[in-house]
Amino acid sequence: MELSGTAKAQFLSVNMAFGFAVTAGAYICAGVSGAHLNPAVSLSMFLLQKMSGRLMLVYCLAQFLGSFVGASLVFALYFDALHAYSGGNWTVYGPQATAGIFASYPSEHLSVINGLSDQVIATSALMICILAIIDEDNNAAPRGLQPFVIGLVVLLVGLSMGFNCGYPINPARDLAPRIFTSFAGWGLEVFRAGDNWWWVPVLGPMIGGVIGTFLYEILIGIHHSADQQDEDEDEDKEENGGRRHPPEYELVQSSA
Repeated sequence: MELSGTAKAQFLSVNMAFGFAVTAGAYICAGVSGAHLNPAVSLSMFLLQKMSGRLMLVYCLAQFLGSFVGASLVFALYFDALHAYSGGNWTVYGPQATAGIFASYPSEHLSVINGLSDQVIATSALMICILAIIDEDNNAAPRGLQPFVIGLVVLLVGLSMGFNCGYPINPARDLAPRIFTSFAGWGLEVFRAGDNWWWVPVLGPMIGGVIGTFLYEILIGIHHSADQQDEDEDEDKEENGGRRHPPEYELVQSSA
């Protein structure tokens, strides 16, 4: 959108591209990794004890490397367009600025504190929706449709919360391309811009992911087990002529 103004792209189409890119990525790798594309999501899965700390770190590293490679591919694909638009002068701000193609930068009205709260709120909303979509005890989407629905959630977050800074909501998607641009000609200004903005889309989504996970578990998740236990007790009572059956315990063998 920056290279062509609004001639070939608009806010809606850009957000649709982001949303359906997430859908495509999730469909491709869902069977191998569970479609972990975002360190904030991986951290949340670790907190929910659905993955080990070591695996979380491996996934996060892969996400950062993938984002770095993706940024380099975008740079190579649109190099001629970038050069024609900016005259080869890679800048972060100004009429021919192009750094915003790769990473997020705050709007002129946005303070660092407001930007941090923006990322916390947006990523919290994203995480709550993801947990609801994959929660089998809730009204989960069919497994084959989950990547599509999650892509729609990303689109929704972008359309509703993308005004301030472009809704990075993913530390890997923002920091790795920023590092790439610092090497590719934009220099260290990519870190100094916006009152040293670079850390906001890294820390904010991680905090937001944790908060979103906590809220979902407190408001929704912990109630599943209680409801299921009540249902099991009612069924057990009916099967035993109105008498409650003592609980049965299963010996579980564990290995270190």
